[in-house]
Formats: sequence, structure tokens, C-alpha cells
Amino acid sequence: MKETTNIHLKQLVLSLPEKPGIYQYFNSKNEIIYVGKAKNLKKRVASYFNKIHDSAKTQVLVRQISDIKYIVVASEQDALLLENSLIKKHQPRYNILLKDDKTYPSVCLKNEHFPRIFKTRNIIRDGSRYFGPYTYYPAMKTVLELIHNIYQLRTCNLNLTPETIRQRKFKVCLQYHIKKCKGCCEGLQSEEDYTKNIDEIKYILKGELDEIERYLKKKMNAASVELRFEDAQELKEKIEAIANYKAKSTIVNPTLTDIDTFSIEIDENDAFVNYLKVTNGTISQAYTFEYKIRTDETKEDILASAIVEMRERFGDSSREILVPFEIGFELKNVTFSIPQRGDKKKLLDLSVQNVKQYKFDRMKQMEKFNPEQRATRTLKALQDALSLKELPMHIECFDNSNIQGSDAVAACVVFKKGKPSKKDYRKYTIKTVKGPDDYGSMKEVVRRRYTRMIEEESPLPDLIIVDGGTGQMETVRQVIEGELHLSIPIAGLAKNDKHRTRELLFGFPPLVIGLSPTDQLFKFLASVQEEVHRFAITFHRNKRSKTQLKSELEIKGIGAKTQEQLLKKFKSVKRIKELSLDEIAKEIGQAKAKIVFERFSS
Repeated sequence: MKETTNIHLKQLVLSLPEKPGIYQYFNSKNEIIYVGKAKNLKKRVASYFNKIHDSAKTQVLVRQISDIKYIVVASEQDALLLENSLIKKHQPRYNILLKDDKTYPSVCLKNEHFPRIFKTRNIIRDGSRYFGPYTYYPAMKTVLELIHNIYQLRTCNLNLTPETIRQRKFKVCLQYHIKKCKGCCEGLQSEEDYTKNIDEIKYILKGELDEIERYLKKKMNAASVELRFEDAQELKEKIEAIANYKAKSTIVNPTLTDIDTFSIEIDENDAFVNYLKVTNGTISQAYTFEYKIRTDETKEDILASAIVEMRERFGDSSREILVPFEIGFELKNVTFSIPQRGDKKKLLDLSVQNVKQYKFDRMKQMEKFNPEQRATRTLKALQDALSLKELPMHIECFDNSNIQGSDAVAACVVFKKGKPSKKDYRKYTIKTVKGPDDYGSMKEVVRRRYTRMIEEESPLPDLIIVDGGTGQMETVRQVIEGELHLSIPIAGLAKNDKHRTRELLFGFPPLVIGLSPTDQLFKFLASVQEEVHRFAITFHRNKRSKTQLKSELEIKGIGAKTQEQLLKKFKSVKRIKELSLDEIAKEIGQAKAKIVFERFSS
């Protein structure tokens, strides 16, 4: 059956025309699972079957293809538009998916008599018009305040039909008395006058502030000529309010008008696209949208699809679009530019800055609600950097500590799922090595650690990290692979002369794995190295302190038990030295007390 399907698909691919169009992939149930666009249908579709894909998602998609259908179109623009239409209609499983933007508020112009204007997160298809969504809430709040301050719109949800107003079913409320509403519920403002205000408001919501200013100035001048000075004053106040609002808006070079700017940032499973619209030197619209990536679509393909979708959503017809790179598709009557300098470059940089900030904020937000996500992403980065077969969910790190060979100790810290597992930490007193021999100490500790784990059948780590360079790594390898015959990846963390993490080493012979000190992975590894060093040095200091205490009490005639008894009671040798003979005798008897007292007195 599979061979028959493969032959069928091969024949289909060979028969495809080398023209622009869209292609649809179907599974064995005859369901559309993917819709794609192409400048050259034959080359594009053949690429799915002529190479091995790195993305596991794409491999799964290709395995499910049972049939292919295509539609030839006249131009690249038609391919983009048709793809967008078919994705919306069929919502194929493996196409990029625009995440639901209900969490972002929009401004609603309600479809009703005496339309209300308010913010909402619910889009109801009842003929109402929506402006947004607004990803920056303060901008939307400022717009609404401007509109309600200038136009005194109603805020009630009364059913103000001509009939209910004529029957005088409603009375004016407090909003009317504080001059926030003109009393349309009692017929004190006509629907015609109210509708004229709504027409003006639409210009503000679309960001066409220069247009509304010209319109209001024309009305003001006419009112002055006709000696309607109160009306002229009211119009003047509207113009001033709009001018103040413009001053608060993001202003670019006034020569830049009717320009769209798009930029994109991609994470492992998500794409973020920023859209800025410039009208008359003002950024009139600014949105960032998030897409769920289903296969290994290129950033060019994702951005091209996003541009078509955003322009359609907002009814945009700008003739110039600024992008950070070539998208590979053309739109009729549209010029794509990649600015290198000047005001347009600054505008593109602003878009890039916005999309990066949005991505950062979303990542932080997701980490807040799912703390394990960040750790998993860091471990995935470590897996990729070292080309490990498994995600290193269990990591163990070793370090030695001694001063000229005295009181030699070692420590092992354990990280599980990227977090310290302190209950699994282990301390080791070096038993078989004499003198300052770091390599010998490391061999002993690693041998003891994993021999015991094998005997107890405990889960072995996915990765071993040693605090040291190539010598320490080779020492550990000799024990792990040579003596215990285990297959556990071994990495090393070398330090600089300031005892700070310098580089990550891996492989045999060890190679330096390039990491930037600003990378999250580098910071994670540095924290692991700092933790094992802290644990080892603390253990060493405590052990050395006890050794020094005991050495001062090593007096002929005073045994180990008596030394422990004195330290337990008086805490320090310094305190014991300050005691009288009788005070010491109360604890250990007269005979032993005399020996201790005479020793410290002399």
C-alpha cells in the first residue's frame, strides 16, 4: 500500500507545472493537512520528497501525505492571497496558526442606533466594527479618553431606537448633567448629528489625524464666517485636543507617509510578527502577533503570509512595505524595501525592537506560569551544543578541594531537570591518595560514586561535568569507560586566572564549545560550576577547622573521646584556654583537667 502511494506521489510531482500556485496535501482520510504557496510549484513540492528534513515535524507531515492537489494562479500575489484564504477556510493541521488574540483588547464601534464606542476582548460578528487589537493598553486608553472628551458619546446600553425615544421611555442620567453626554436618550441630540461625530471618530481610530484636522478647520472657518462663534469655539477645542494627542504619539519624519513595516522573530515553536503603520509621520497602528509553527516553514514564508493576513485584516493598501530581508514574493502595486540607513532604517529598527521585546515578554510570561519551560529550553540548548542523544535531565558535577594535600576532600552536586537536587549532593573524604594529587583524588571519587550507584542500581546521570580541563576529563574517562565500562558523556568546565568559568570542553580529544558569556546556557553552566565549588570548599573548610581544633587538644593522656567531650561542651579551644582548673574538672574529672590546664597554662 505504501509503495503504491509513493509511486502515485512521484508521478504527481513529476507532472506538476513550473508556475506559481498553491498546493494542498491530503492524508489517507482525504483531509487537507497542509496548504502551501509557491512561485514554482514543481520545485517547491519536489523539495519535500527529494531531501531528508532536519525537522521532525516536517518528517511526520511528509509521511502522512497520500495525495496532492494544486491550483495554478496568474501571479505570486494571487498565490499568497489564495493560500491565506484556504488556510482560514480549512485550518490544516500542519500550517502555521495565528494564536487567538482575544486576550488583547480592541475598540468596538457598535452597530446600533447612536453607536457606543468602548473597549472589548470579545469579537461579536453582528455588524459592529472593531479597531485593534491593541497590544499596548495605554495607547488604547488614550484614544478612548480623547474620543469621549471631544464628542460626549453615550456610555449607557439602552436600546435607543427612534420609536423608544419618541415614546420618551428613558430619562437623562448623571453623564448628561456633567456634560459627558448630550442626552440623545431624550432626543436632545439628533441621530444625524451623532452620526456626523461617529464619522469624524473613524478618522481618529484609523490614525488619519491630519485628515480630521483639515476637516474640522474647514468647519471652524465656515462657522466663523457665519458668525456662529460658539460652534467655532467648540471646533477649535476639538482641533487643539487632537493636536495634543498627536504630540504624544510616536512621530517619525513627516515625509514618511502611508508606509507599512514588518519584522519577525522566531522561537522553536513560535513566530512573532510586528506590524507598524505610518501615516503622515505618525505611527497610527502598532501590533505584534504570535503564530504557532507546525512544520519547518522558513521565516520568509511565515513573514509573507503574515503580511497578507495583516493587510487584509486591517484593510491596508500602503504602496510601500519595509522588511528586514527579501521575502521571495511580490504584491501588485507594492514596493518591498530593505532600508540600510536613514529614517526608514530607524523605523525598521523600531519594529525589530518591538518584536524582540514582545518575544522576551512572552517568554518571561510563559516561564512564570510554567517554570520548567525555561529549564527545559536550557537543557535542550545543552543537548544541541554537545550533540547528545538524550536530553540531559540528570547532570552530576565533581570538584576537589585541598591545601597542599592536607584534608583533601571532593564533592558531587546533582542537577535534575535543570535545578539543584540537594538531597542527592555527596561529600567525599579522600582515603587512598596522599599529597596534592587532583587527578588521583578525582579517580577515587568517581570510582566510589558510580561503583556504588551500579551496586544499588540507581539511575545513572545523562551527563558528567568536571570542574577542570582536559586532564581532569581524561581521568574521569579512564574510570567511566576503562574501569566501569559505562557510556556517559563527559564535559569539562575550564576557569580563567580569576577563577571564573571560561569555556566548555567536550569530546576526546576535548574541543572548545563556543558559547557567549551572555547566553543562558553559559550562565547555567557557570552556576553549576559555582555550586560544586561552593559545596566542595565549604566541606573542606569545615573539615580543616575540626582538624585544627583537634590538633590543639592532642595532649598526652587526653583521648579522642575526652577531646570530643570538651569541644561539645565549650565549643572552641579558645574558650577552653580561658577556663579555670575547677571548671574543666567539672566536665572531665580532676586528673585529666590538670593535664589540660597545665598544657594551656604553659
